[in-house]
Formats: sequence, structure tokens, C-alpha cells
Amino acid sequence: MAARITLIAALLALASSHALAFDPSPLQDFCVADYDSNVFVNGFACKKAKDVTADDFYFTGLDKPASTANELGANITLVNVERLPGLNSLGVAMSRIDYAPFGLNPPHSHPRSSEILHVAEGTLYAGFVTSNTENGNLLFAKKLKKGDAFVFPRGLIHFQFNIGDTDAVAFATFGSQSPGLVTTANALFGSKPPIPDYILAQAVQLSKTTVGWLQQQQWLDIAQEYGQRLVQAN
Repeated sequence: MAARITLIAALLALASSHALAFDPSPLQDFCVADYDSNVFVNGFACKKAKDVTADDFYFTGLDKPASTANELGANITLVNVERLPGLNSLGVAMSRIDYAPFGLNPPHSHPRSSEILHVAEGTLYAGFVTSNTENGNLLFAKKLKKGDAFVFPRGLIHFQFNIGDTDAVAFATFGSQSPGLVTTANALFGSKPPIPDYILAQAVQLSKTTVGWLQQQQWLDIAQEYGQRLVQAN
């Protein structure tokens, strides 16, 4: 009996460790990211507690729309650990997404986090595609209006499209301080170095000429997850 209880406890501990494998729970109240540290860890090293200020937990500007004057007609203001040091080890992040009329947040995935999207203004068509099943890759999509929310499971390709003729705004929250981003078209046709055209041509069943043309395009990254860190005002 004791051995059985020990085995069950061990299995539960193992399951818990896997559940926390991406953003483990902190061992102190907070671990503000020290961007200047040379220590290599999974995430960021902690800033000394005596050097932490309220500004390390503060971000401003989410009330301001980002420019949507680009090919996709959308833009993302991302608040992750790269831009808000107080998020380090806390396992959360968020973003504001602005959409021009008929603007698109293109098919993409977050390898380290699920996402919940809340529509603040406008009307969106949003959905995700499942992994391979015996019935193919299934699309779950819905028209969303102001006040609606929709969940995108971790790692699955998803998108949002503004189907209205006015601007739209949504806010997304993530279960990781650094959810990661793989924009499908960018990854396939804009990788550096490029995937050989004969591999892509066979994979997507297009001619090498078409694949070559796609690889020559400038694939836009509207999230810029690893862009310049923002300096917060005091």
C-alpha cells in the first residue's frame, strides 16, 4: 500500500513538473529581469532586489493605437518579458492588436502559450486550425463582436481578420512571459537561410518558379517580439 501511494505521488509530481516546464513558478515574490546580466539562464537573471523599482512592473501606451499603414493593415503592441522586466518568471504576457478595415493578423502560432483574445472594438473573424486528425486539419472559427472572447490553444495556427469597415481593437493575454511567435508564411518563405525551393515546391505543391517568387517577397512581422526594448517613463 505504501509503495502504491509513493508511486502515485511520484507520478503526480512528474506530471506537475511537465505542466510547469515552460514557465516554472517563481521561488520568490518576483524576479525582475536584469537585461544587463551576462548569466545565461532559461529566461533572464534576476535584478538585485535593492535595485528594483515600481517602474520595473509598469507599462504605458496600451490606450494608443499603433499604425496599421502596412500591407497587412494590422499592428501589435506586445507586452512580454522583453519589454516589461517585471514579467520575468511570472508566466504571463499580453498585447494590443489594432486592425484597419479588412486588416489581418495573419496565420501564426505561439509555441509556448495558449492565448485568449478579447475584442474591445469592431468585428473580427477569428479561428484556429487543429493538428492533423483522421478528418484532416479542422478549422474552428467564429465571428466576434465587441465584448466577445475566443481561445487559441497553445501551438495551434490561428488568425484574426477585421470583417468590418471600421477600425477594430483586441487585447490578447498569454500564459507565458515569452509566448513565442511563428508566422506561418514568414517561416516557410522568409527563413534565413531559405529552405531549398525544391523542398518547398514539393511540400506545398507549387512550381519552383512560384516558390522562388514567394521567397523574394518581404514578409512583414507586425509583432516584432524581439524588437527594441521600450524605455518606460518615470
